[in-house]
Amino acid sequence: MAESKKNPSNNLSDLLMQNEFDNESWHAFEIVSEYVSATQSLDQITPAISFFGSARSKPSDKFYKLSEEIAFKLSESGFNIITGGGPGLMEAASKGAFNGKSKSIGLNIILPKEQNPNPYQDISINFKYFFMRKVMFVKYAFAYVVAPGGFGTLDEFSEVLTLIQTNKSKKVPVILVGVDFWQGLQDWFQNKIIQEKFADQEDLSIFKISNDPDDIVNFIFDCYYRKDNNLSFKSNNLNIHL
Repeated sequence: MAESKKNPSNNLSDLLMQNEFDNESWHAFEIVSEYVSATQSLDQITPAISFFGSARSKPSDKFYKLSEEIAFKLSESGFNIITGGGPGLMEAASKGAFNGKSKSIGLNIILPKEQNPNPYQDISINFKYFFMRKVMFVKYAFAYVVAPGGFGTLDEFSEVLTLIQTNKSKKVPVILVGVDFWQGLQDWFQNKIIQEKFADQEDLSIFKISNDPDDIVNFIFDCYYRKDNNLSFKSNNLNIHL
C-alpha cells in the first residue's frame, strides 16, 4: 500500500496558527505585566484625582493657567493629581500638583511620534496599551476634573459618564472646567439626548460645570462629607466593578 504524504499546506496552516497563538499569549502576558507594575506603583497614591485636558494648549492659554491653579489648590488640599503626563493642560495640571504638597502622577502613553512626558511628575509610568492606562485613571480616582480638550478628552469624559451611569463606578464628583467651553455640550445633552429619552434627566447630575478653583475644591469635599453619597476618603480603589 502506498504511504500517504502529508499535505504541506496543512503544515503551513498549523504553523501560522501556532505563531498567532504564541503572539496572542505574549500580548496577554504584556497586559498582565503592565497592570501589575502600575498597581504596585500607584497603590499608595490615594486620595487622588484624575485630571483630563487638551495636549495642545500653550502656557499662555487661559485654560492652562486655570488648570494649573485648580491642580495646585487640590494638591494643597491633600489630593494627588493623576494626568496623562503629556503637554498642554496635562502639563498645567502636573505643574500645579508638583508645586503643591501632594504628588503629581503622570500616566504616559508610548507613541511612535508623540507625547514626551512633561517634567512635573513625582511618579511617571509608561503604558504601551491605551486601555490599561484608562483603567488606572479610573481605578484610583476619587474625583475627575475635565478641562477643555479635543476628541481624546471627550472620550475620557464620556467613558467616565458611562461607568457612573451604568453603576460600574461609584458616583464620584465629576467637574468640567470652563462654562463657556462646556455649556454647549450640556445644552446638547439636554435638548437632544434627554429630549429623545436616550438618557434620564438625573444623568445630567453626574457632572458639574465650574470656572472657580475654590468652588471645585469645595464641591469635591462636599460630595464626600454628604452622608447620602456613600463616599469615603478612607477607601481605596473606589472605581471599577468589572
